[in-house]
Amino acid sequence: MWRNSLRLSSRLLLNPNSYVSSSLSKSAINGVVRSQLLSHYSSSPPSNPSATATSPSDSLKIGLGLGFLNQKSDGARGFVSSSGAIGELSSLASAYVDLARYYGRCYWELSKARLSLLVVATSGTGYVLGSGNAVDLAGLCWTCAGTMMVAASANSLNQVFEKNNDARMKRTRQRPLPSGRITIPHAVAFATSAGLAGTAILASKANMLAAGFAASTLILYAFVYTPLKQIHPVNTWVGAIVGAIPPLLGWAAASGQVSLNAMILPAALYFWQIPHFMALAYLCRSDYAAGGFRMLSLADASGHKTALVALRNCLYLVPLGFLPYYWGLTSGWFSLESSAITLAIAASAFSFYRHRTTPNARRMFHASLLYLPVFMSGLLFHRISDNQQYLTEDSSDTIFELSSSDPTVREDDGNVGWKNTRHSGVGTQARPPVAYASIAPFPFLPVPSYSAS
Repeated sequence: MWRNSLRLSSRLLLNPNSYVSSSLSKSAINGVVRSQLLSHYSSSPPSNPSATATSPSDSLKIGLGLGFLNQKSDGARGFVSSSGAIGELSSLASAYVDLARYYGRCYWELSKARLSLLVVATSGTGYVLGSGNAVDLAGLCWTCAGTMMVAASANSLNQVFEKNNDARMKRTRQRPLPSGRITIPHAVAFATSAGLAGTAILASKANMLAAGFAASTLILYAFVYTPLKQIHPVNTWVGAIVGAIPPLLGWAAASGQVSLNAMILPAALYFWQIPHFMALAYLCRSDYAAGGFRMLSLADASGHKTALVALRNCLYLVPLGFLPYYWGLTSGWFSLESSAITLAIAASAFSFYRHRTTPNARRMFHASLLYLPVFMSGLLFHRISDNQQYLTEDSSDTIFELSSSDPTVREDDGNVGWKNTRHSGVGTQARPPVAYASIAPFPFLPVPSYSAS
């Protein structure tokens, strides 16, 4: 009997789930406990030796004890079963968390998340620059989300097409596809869904022009630039065109059109990418040769042509610091800041041109990494809104056209501002302050005329 109870206790401690589910039933538990109680009371010497049966008090004690142990056994069995269920749920939740982390890491590497975030930054900067006076935060968020999805799709398709090439390169062989962590159909499904979703978001939340720029970026990067990398060194210039489109996407999403001012940041991105990629291609030329990519640095053993191309495009960046100020997009401080950072990257490119060594190439690469955020931050910080542009133009317009028949100050109906023309021999008159009230707060009132004194 005690042997059975010990065997039962050991099985309960070793495997409580199997014990509750399949080992013993409630009747078996009650039988063992009841036999233990009976043996306990029968083994103890009776207080009255002449008594041959248990007294009513003893019977009552045995009954209460059995009932109490029945309740205890039910509670213990419920506790064991509930703790087992909680353990199973926690292990299942842990498995799902591990699975989400695994695929999240794969998608992060598959989409080249850092490069995609850089694309989002340039697109967001273009959106702010094209917003005018007020920036629609919701529209900015939707534009960034759509751009991120399209960029992730393009980078994923790039890795699908270059799986075998990446497997032969040291810096890319641990990517999800070459390492076998994810399959090609899975990557294609992810890229397709992300590209369609991103384009749909831009078409519905922004406009069709922005969605068209996103689709063109995806097609050029995945189906033109990617195969061209294995054919001809011109792929670097094609890739620079692809990288210059996202600011236009953001500008179009904000304003619905593309103006001359919208070309400043794309031009800077285009010329910036050339020295950036040339430095990278020189530093990784052995890896690119192993992967089968046709870069300019592979056909340039001395590195002279590579350094010359990088220096020439750095010099092209110099006038871009003055165009935003000349076109009224930024203040004059931006020209000074942009000139300083442009001369810094040009100096690093000139140092690489004189001495084509790995440290100089790495120095030019680091300078290119510093140039872009400084240039974009300067554009945003020194940007002049439409209201500021109007006030600047309005304060400089002090001479107005006077009619030869009626010497009164004339104002163009429906236009903001006054005609800035000069006529010899005609008197000038300052703008009447009352005219401001008839234009700004009360546009429905007729414009008063003032006689020249």
